Amino acid sequence: MKHQPILGFFLAFTAACMWGSLPIALQQVLQTMNAETIVWFRFLVASVGLFFLLKITNSLPRVGNFRSQHWLLLLLGVVGLSCNFFLYNIALLYIPPTTSQIFSPISSFGMLIAGVWLFKENFAKHQKIGLLLLIFGLLLFFNQKLNDFVQFNSYVKGILICLCACLIWVVYGIAQKLLLRHLSAQQILLPIYIGCCLVFLPVADFSLVLALTPFQLACLLFCCLNTLIGYGCYAEALNRWNITKVSVVVTQIPILTLIFSEILHFFAPDTFMYENLNSLSYLGALTVVSGALLSAIGHKFIKVKKQ
Repeated sequence: MKHQPILGFFLAFTAACMWGSLPIALQQVLQTMNAETIVWFRFLVASVGLFFLLKITNSLPRVGNFRSQHWLLLLLGVVGLSCNFFLYNIALLYIPPTTSQIFSPISSFGMLIAGVWLFKENFAKHQKIGLLLLIFGLLLFFNQKLNDFVQFNSYVKGILICLCACLIWVVYGIAQKLLLRHLSAQQILLPIYIGCCLVFLPVADFSLVLALTPFQLACLLFCCLNTLIGYGCYAEALNRWNITKVSVVVTQIPILTLIFSEILHFFAPDTFMYENLNSLSYLGALTVVSGALLSAIGHKFIKVKKQ
C-alpha cells in the first residue's frame, strides 16, 4: 500500500462526486429511456472497461480457479447488484436525487447488521449511536412529508423502492466480502458486471437511444462511465490512504448531491429538479451524514473497554 494522502483524498473525493452526481444525470435519461436499458448500458461499459484494465495489468481472474461455491457467491452478487441498480433507477421516477441519496448510508448499516448476524462481528457502541442518528435524521428530513406518508402517494412509493434497493445491495456486499478471501475487488466485479449485463440484455430496448436528445445522450454516457470511474477511484483511494479517512469523504455523498442539485437548479431551473427543503430537513440531512460518519470513524473517539 502506497501512502499518498493528497492523491488518496483526490481519488476518494472524485468517487464521492461521481456517486453524488449520478442520480441527477440518471433522472434526465429516465425521461426518455426505461430503467432496464439504462442499467444494461451502464453494466456493458463497466464490463468492457474493467476487462481491458485487468487485461493490461495481467490481473484477469482465471475461470478454472473458480469452485462451485465461488460461482454461487458470484450469482448472489449478480442478483444483489442488478436489483440494486434497477430499483434505484425506478425510484428516481418518483423522488428527487437528494431524497434518493439520503438513504445511501442504509446499505452500510445493513451490511454492518448482516456482519453481526452472519459473521458474529461486533456491533460497537459508536455504530449503535450512528444508527440512532441515522433514524433520527431521516425523521427530521421528512418532516414536511407527513401528508405524503398518510396518503401513500407516488413519493412514498419511490421511498420504499429506494429502501429496497439499499437493502438488497447487502446481498452483493456479503457475496463480495466472502469472495475477497480469494480474489481482488476488481476481479470480483468483472464477472458480476458481465452477469448483470446478461440479465438485462433480453429486456433492453436499444432503439430508445435514438430518441435521446444530445444532452440526454451525454448524461447517459456520464452514467455509464460513472460506475467505472467511481468504483475505480474508490479502490485506488483505499490503496493510497487510510480506510477511515476515505470513509469520511464517501459519507458526504448525500451532502454533495444536495449541493449539486441546488447549483444546477439555480443555473437551469427548467431542467433540473429541485427539492424545497426547510431548515429541519437540512438538519436531518446533516444528522444522517453525522450518523454515517460516526459509524465509520467513531472508534477513534469512543474507546471500547476490553473485558
